[in-house]
Amino acid sequence: MEKISVLFVCLGNICRSPMAEFVMKKIVSDRNMSERFFIASAATSREEEGNQMHYGTRRKLSEKGVPFEQHFATVIKRSDYEKYDYIIGMDSSNIRNMLSFFGGDREGKIKLLLSFTDDERSVADPWYTGDFEKTYDDIILGCTALADRFEKKHGIK
Repeated sequence: MEKISVLFVCLGNICRSPMAEFVMKKIVSDRNMSERFFIASAATSREEEGNQMHYGTRRKLSEKGVPFEQHFATVIKRSDYEKYDYIIGMDSSNIRNMLSFFGGDREGKIKLLLSFTDDERSVADPWYTGDFEKTYDDIILGCTALADRFEKKHGIK
């Protein structure tokens, strides 16, 4: 059985994308689908490379009962376009950066997280807003919609 690979991407890979990575891992685990997925996260910028996940993200995940492991920011690589089936950006700037970095999106893999919902928009960056609750709510909304899509599109039950 081939795994579905998903890469969540934000600017620094310390707030939104690792939050989405661990939320999505919990959602697929809760739906007994973990064995069907490979889920990771990365940054479009080298600013935070090697840094730990933001304490606000760790605190919010703990508060919500979302398991996570130690995470250090990594940066997208050109090979990621071939490696992942879905490359999910948190905001329109991430999407623009990825399109430029990958030289387009010939296979239609690059999507905005909230484009899977009825409220297509960017997930606000809590690094700037300080509102990790709002970011978490948006990520739950987007990841749940994405998991629903996987179940329908890939016949996962």
